[in-house]
Amino acid sequence: MPPAPIGGGPGAARSAVVTGGGPGVGRSYVVTGGGRGVGRAIVERLAADGGTVAVVEHDRAALAWLADHPAAGRLLAVPGDASDEAVTGRAADLAAATAPLAGWVNNAAVFRDAALHTASTAEVCALIDRNLRPAVVGAATAVRRFRAAGTGGAIVNVSSHQARRAVPGALPYATAKAAVEGLTRALAVDYGGQGIRTNAVALGSIHTERHAAFLAGLAPAEADRAGAELARLHPVGRIGRAEEVAEAVAFLLSSQAAFVNGVTLPVDGGRAALGLDPEAH
Repeated sequence: MPPAPIGGGPGAARSAVVTGGGPGVGRSYVVTGGGRGVGRAIVERLAADGGTVAVVEHDRAALAWLADHPAAGRLLAVPGDASDEAVTGRAADLAAATAPLAGWVNNAAVFRDAALHTASTAEVCALIDRNLRPAVVGAATAVRRFRAAGTGGAIVNVSSHQARRAVPGALPYATAKAAVEGLTRALAVDYGGQGIRTNAVALGSIHTERHAAFLAGLAPAEADRAGAELARLHPVGRIGRAEEVAEAVAFLLSSQAAFVNGVTLPVDGGRAALGLDPEAH
């Protein structure tokens, strides 16, 4: 599908920073990695305000819930790899065909690490790429579509507290997330004047299906210790909920955040501020 014709001129793009880019009827969004966990919560939050959401997800089984959702008519399944420009292009086409594309959320990630002293450098670099490339590809697709439409828009990249304070044994993931935050700032500088805002959320530990599976794999006493340790790492005394992340993302996409650009917002219950070493005893 060819890009939409440019319309409205530079002034229209700049005005979109104030009036557009928020959840609501008449707007569409793309969320990568939207089938489960934080991504699903973001999808449901945007849909709750009347938005249409194209959901990119590599695991087809994780898209099954879309058909039974109350907003099913506004939830568009896009199975595929978020690092594939053909997939992100298809998601953008589907979203824009229903309503003007207003926001893009780069949430897709791979949670697998390798130690630099035991794994090959090729494996380590590949893991970094698997977490960084989807954000670059998603941002590129979003920027091109926003520019072609002349409407501006908002991008939110999902990062981690590890981008600034790495934990042992997570080198590829921490490196990729640090790059995602650098990408966020660079996009904000390059395209802010064209009505395209880019921000990030840096997450602490969040209760998701993956976290629940981790606890379920432990003996009861070990699970209790792990839960207590995670609570200790977060000054609010608990880990976060996916819905809390979704609220922060919805705000950054909205016109209420019209003057927020190039920011990495910690959504971590104060974990980064406290800075405890999770392996210190």
